[in-house]
Amino acid sequence: QGGVLQGAGWALNEEYSYTDDGKMANSSLLDYRMPTTTDLPMIDTVIIEVPSPTLATLSESEESAIAIVPPLAAIANSIHDATGVQLTKLPMSPSSIVKALGEKNGV
Repeated sequence: QGGVLQGAGWALNEEYSYTDDGKMANSSLLDYRMPTTTDLPMIDTVIIEVPSPTLATLSESEESAIAIVPPLAAIANSIHDATGVQLTKLPMSPSSIVKALGEKNGV
């Protein structure tokens, strides 16, 4: 569940911002937007155990990190299905969607 939440955060709103002189503008957790459990619906976790020689060597933290990637693809594909634009840069924020739609429509 934590990996899904982190992946959704990467996909939608986690971004570093810099000032014109190269300093990080959102260097504290007060300025850096990360999702919390209240930002997502309940996630029903289903554990499927499949023996794998590759995954057998992963640590517990590496196994949980596997859940980070699918939300990014799912969100990108959902945006594509809804708008017809395929975003390839993170975060896929509302402003980046509007920009991509403008480029698609020649605006």
